[in-house]
Amino acid sequence: MSNESALIEAARRGSAAAFTELVAAYREKLLRFLLTRSPSFADAEDALQDTLINAYRYLNSYDPRWRFSTWLYRIAINSASRARRPDTVELDELGDEESDPLRQCIADANRENLWLTARRLLSEEVYTAMWLRYVEDMSVKDISAVLERSVSWTKVNLMRGRKTLEGEFANTATEEKSKAYG
Repeated sequence: MSNESALIEAARRGSAAAFTELVAAYREKLLRFLLTRSPSFADAEDALQDTLINAYRYLNSYDPRWRFSTWLYRIAINSASRARRPDTVELDELGDEESDPLRQCIADANRENLWLTARRLLSEEVYTAMWLRYVEDMSVKDISAVLERSVSWTKVNLMRGRKTLEGEFANTATEEKSKAYG
């Protein structure tokens, strides 16, 4: 029995300390994931709190055939989608750079620009699949479980998402070259 399995069993028996230790490894990753789905840091923190409360409340419904992280991300997606938020977030709406961690992350440049572009171009599900694959390093099987889609759907949409982004960045590079030399 792994340490995670032992913690799950202890938490199921009512140990709050075991649950706290269990989710500690996922807390920052979940918050980072929820930041991509929320209009503000405060909303992401609220969604994280809802995720952890629901995970504790429904821990007995966890199916050990799946990874615990997969189950947590499914709850996080549900928590984030329950929160009302606009489809896109303008940089001006993000607030003061000094006080908003999301704005500081976005200001970090290329990687964040990729995810902002992905957020703008891709459907919610494809964006989520790509985030889970390339940021959270989840397997295709686990992503399929989180999104409640087939493995083949996940593979096809990861490929389509990559092609969409490659096309967008190829067009951007071509436009920048023609401006520089034109």
